[in-house]
Amino acid sequence: MLDAAEVAKHNSRHSCWVIISNNVYDVTDFLADHPGGPGVILRYAGKDATEEYEPIHPSGTLQRHLPADKHLGPVDPSTLSAQPTRDSNSAPDDKSSPSQSSIPHISVCQNLDDIESAARQKLTRKAWVYYDSAAESLESFHTNRRDWAKISFRPRVLRNVARVSMKRRILGHDADLPFFISPAAMAKLGHPDGELCLARGAAERNIVYCSSTYSSVAHDELAPCFDRREGRGALSFQLYVPKKKEDAKKLIDMAKRLGCKSLVITVDTPVVGRREEDDRYKAEIEVQEGREVPRTTSVADGEEAPILRGYHSSTVDWEDINWMRREWGNERGPVALKGIQTAEDAYLASLSGVEAIYLSNHGGRQLDFAPSAIRTLLEIRKFYPQVLETVDVYLDGGVRRGTDILKALCLGAKGVGLGRPFLYGLSAYGTDGVLKVIEMLSDEIETTMRLLGVTELSQLDPHCINYTALERDLPQEVRAVQPGRQFKL
Repeated sequence: MLDAAEVAKHNSRHSCWVIISNNVYDVTDFLADHPGGPGVILRYAGKDATEEYEPIHPSGTLQRHLPADKHLGPVDPSTLSAQPTRDSNSAPDDKSSPSQSSIPHISVCQNLDDIESAARQKLTRKAWVYYDSAAESLESFHTNRRDWAKISFRPRVLRNVARVSMKRRILGHDADLPFFISPAAMAKLGHPDGELCLARGAAERNIVYCSSTYSSVAHDELAPCFDRREGRGALSFQLYVPKKKEDAKKLIDMAKRLGCKSLVITVDTPVVGRREEDDRYKAEIEVQEGREVPRTTSVADGEEAPILRGYHSSTVDWEDINWMRREWGNERGPVALKGIQTAEDAYLASLSGVEAIYLSNHGGRQLDFAPSAIRTLLEIRKFYPQVLETVDVYLDGGVRRGTDILKALCLGAKGVGLGRPFLYGLSAYGTDGVLKVIEMLSDEIETTMRLLGVTELSQLDPHCINYTALERDLPQEVRAVQPGRQFKL
């Protein structure tokens, strides 16, 4: 057995050991490849990282990603007890989470803002900061909400609306509702069951759940929630493209093995955006511990400096989309590109062979002053309307009402994703919270359809809305696209 005092000596970039569940691991060579950056690991270099690690990593992660020779063996528990510990969710001004009885009863929640308010009362500061944080000045985050209000409805009356249907084919699955659960990571920060709450809710209400690469519950545990019977929801897989091609292939193979209905490739993360509230929280923890983790990495002469905030592949291009499509296979379901933010890229994507595009600015977490997805959709209608006839278009960002979903469908979207609201639902109320979010959105959509005078989603078109106010925010022109220069057709 290893002595905790010996482990404590390995507390730098040059030799970094950590203790997890009473076992010691040498993670020195993994620092540069860690999706969250080396600083997260270095904070626990030479220490017990169990409380930080377990809530956000699926079981078996170390076995899959760390070579066997880096598993150094168990630590002597009698020496470990002398190690200082810290509540991983605490901060200098953190408050302990309130009891379940101190938040409103779930039946009192009437909309998604109520769910968010309940979650904020329940979540630790660490969890709230991670879920709520966005890029720099938060302009993209706030634009996402504001742009929905720039579209109004044009209702028709004196129509028989006794029966309405909200069914829609979403990402290769015949869903009962025109929205889906967007990929969002680290759900265990909000609830011990984590992403299982999302999978259970999606299966029960027959909608699609697009699980994140960084799910805190193993995908092998999520897949059984969908028993592949008709009307039991569907699992989709979102891929952050790793730096190594073979790692991307392994993830795609896993999604195929688990029977995922579609592959959603995120294309807007060559680097991770500056989420200042998240960075501020981490800095406060470092100050509290008296340990400052360097923000830059020194490199030896002749070595190439790492890409700042480049936790995923920073070299992905259209050619890479081609081989990932081939790896997935044509018969398994659609491939969608997530993170499209301009009409030009939407057009290029429509020529690339993918079946769908997913308009998103990552919930305002990547580029500050990025366009909202609904604005990008309107831009596509203006400059490249043929895209809407070639590929399915999905979007997310700032969606908090069933009316938002219907506005997107009026402009040609196939379906709409929501991320944060579902995280807030599970954080406050577990699986019941996820089902409550679905129920409220379904109620709002059904009611709005009747008030608009439509009974089928196919009846929605631009004549049902007035988008003049949002149209004024569009560019006057866009750059002409020459596909041959981007990729081989």
